[in-house]
Amino acid sequence: MIQVKLFDMEHEKDLEVEMNQFLEDLEENQLLDIKYNVAALTEDVDEDQIYCFSAMVIYRS
Repeated sequence: MIQVKLFDMEHEKDLEVEMNQFLEDLEENQLLDIKYNVAALTEDVDEDQIYCFSAMVIYRS
């Protein structure tokens, strides 16, 4: 069966840690693909940008 695992973090290092912990439990032949995305948002010009780092791991269970 093909499944997905979604990750969504505000900091890229947090995403890296979470994904590496998940990938430790997968065999290499189970991993099919990884999709990665970064979004930057701001509500007002004077406010700091908010980043969203997300990834989807597609794997065979």
